[in-house]
Amino acid sequence: MAVLLYYPLVTPPTEIVHQALLYWDGLASVVPRDPEVYSAAVSRELEDLRSQALYTPLTFDRQSMDSLDDPRFGGAFRGSLASQVLIQELQYLDANRERLLAGPSAVIYGSKLSYWLERELVRRELAVPNRDRGFWSLVVPAEVWQLIVGVTVRELTCGRYASYVPYTESDDAYRRAWSAPTRDRVPAWEIELGKLLPVPAPGTATADVLAFRERYRDERLRLMRALHRMVGDLRRDYDHPADVLAQLKAELKDAVQDYRGAAKSSRMAWVSRGVTVTVAVSAAALGALVVPDVGWLLGVGSGYALNVATREIRPLSEARDDHDFSYLHRVERDLP
Repeated sequence: MAVLLYYPLVTPPTEIVHQALLYWDGLASVVPRDPEVYSAAVSRELEDLRSQALYTPLTFDRQSMDSLDDPRFGGAFRGSLASQVLIQELQYLDANRERLLAGPSAVIYGSKLSYWLERELVRRELAVPNRDRGFWSLVVPAEVWQLIVGVTVRELTCGRYASYVPYTESDDAYRRAWSAPTRDRVPAWEIELGKLLPVPAPGTATADVLAFRERYRDERLRLMRALHRMVGDLRRDYDHPADVLAQLKAELKDAVQDYRGAAKSSRMAWVSRGVTVTVAVSAAALGALVVPDVGWLLGVGSGYALNVATREIRPLSEARDDHDFSYLHRVERDLP
């Protein structure tokens, strides 16, 4: 399967930790390099999961930030699109400077910034040089740090982090990860999966979730493989979505029913949250995506819904053949 890459903060809500343990190979998030800052940012629960090889801390470096080049010299290259979005968002934050500077701050090391972005933050007086820790770094408003993570997290998955899939509960971070100038957009599917991916109710102990993860491993893997296959096939065969879903109907229906039985057997309380996955497809499909009728897929009266829509998004600076997915999880918001 793949690893859930949480952003824009370090420690996700417990609900998303449980989501990662149930439906993914593990959990990851972007962390600061400074040991003292790391210790303050990473929760004890994440450290416990790290000791079980279920949590991976990731850091930005120069290579990670290569996509944030100066948009004035990007020309038609898509590598500048993330920078264009970043400039637009910085302008918005700049207009709310008083509120921005009154909030919490964060430290960004020079190794995590492109040279252009470093200069841009200082020029806008949204960053202050910081030499207290022995390394060149900048102190920026926490919202600026979250913005940088939100815009660049998809680019991270193009290189050595190819097995990671971006996942957030923040509508703003999700929007920043996908937004693009109007002229530089590509089509995408937007699929609501929340009814198929229930999570334990608030108050459920992580130890109980880990026990369920092991006891019902086969049911979990069967469900996630069916869903990942569906999402991947919709990306590749974007012009035949109804055929893709028809081919997966039996596999997906059986996987959902088996998992539902496992959930009932667990005696844990479960809830359904909104979980939306955005799936980038080929630019050739722009204006050509046709939303399929999916009401028949899991059976009338099954209690499950799979909703499919379309949208337009920013392409990655480095195209991927295997996947370009990202998830939005609506924490503590029940599905109807």
